[in-house]
Amino acid sequence: MTTRPAAMMAIDPETAGGPEVLVPVERPVPVPGAGEVLIMVEAAGVNRADLLQRRGHYPPPPGASSIPGLEAAGTVVEAGPGVDPDLVGQTVCALLPGGGYAQYCVAAAGSCLTVPAALDVVDAGALPEALFTVWTNVFERAYAGEGDTLLVHGGTSGIGTMAIQLGGLFGLTVIVTAGSDAKCARALEIGAAHAINYRTRDFVEEVKRITGGRGVEVVLDMVGGDYVARNIACMAEDGRHVSIAAQGGGMAQVPIGQVMVRRLTLTGSTLRGRSAEFKALVADELARQVMPLVAEGRLRPVIDSVYPLERAADAHRRMESSEHVGKIVLKVGH
Repeated sequence: MTTRPAAMMAIDPETAGGPEVLVPVERPVPVPGAGEVLIMVEAAGVNRADLLQRRGHYPPPPGASSIPGLEAAGTVVEAGPGVDPDLVGQTVCALLPGGGYAQYCVAAAGSCLTVPAALDVVDAGALPEALFTVWTNVFERAYAGEGDTLLVHGGTSGIGTMAIQLGGLFGLTVIVTAGSDAKCARALEIGAAHAINYRTRDFVEEVKRITGGRGVEVVLDMVGGDYVARNIACMAEDGRHVSIAAQGGGMAQVPIGQVMVRRLTLTGSTLRGRSAEFKALVADELARQVMPLVAEGRLRPVIDSVYPLERAADAHRRMESSEHVGKIVLKVGH
């Protein structure tokens, strides 16, 4: 028996603009299709992709909800055709192509992870996007392994704090950059081996000093632009450079000679537009290899702040200030 109401509160701006366009509106509750579940949302993570979408620069993939929100956690209240009905009633967190800023959302059943008792549902709402992103890029695309050194820019972001923790749990030495001494200190508390204030120190020289001139095996880059050549200067022989955003510019000059001589790999990815099948494969890996660590209390997202859904505009302002450390979460009431 379904518990699906007809209408829900959501944040679904009709025009692009500043945070002020994020106002509560009434929308129909979505209906789960084949392979999907309906989740009564209790928490939804805020990501930079949501800011880009709000400004009109990152439209949802074809067929995805216009409602922002790439991750959510809550209770499964309905299973679509082809989905195990035993999922109904379970607390899950899900990676979404959109739709999280609402009281209900649909998710591909394969993109859902069961939330262990050790994890608060608000924390669970902040887990999927960073976890899927770091896992697929650091451990799959860059095949980081025990003993490798990882350089992460934006070390106190949601992605950065997840990379610090996952890296530590899987035997990596993690070096991060951040924009203040206070953020660097926080990164060290979270578990980074080294933290470099990029405003006061040259991270290339610092990485060379820290590694004794060897360089790092993996770079996780969210900046792009002129950072790419600088990152290459930080890399060890056979190093892997993974781009996941280009906040500093979408074009870069690459010293091809260095790529050739030192056998470097430059790669990158986006997650939102990947197939449901791909995301299900990743979710299965995470369920087996990472969620047991969450259940043991050894991994949980670093939470910066929590806002009620109707204050999504303030949550975006907080992210745009770049003063946050870790994840910003929307708590959804019913």
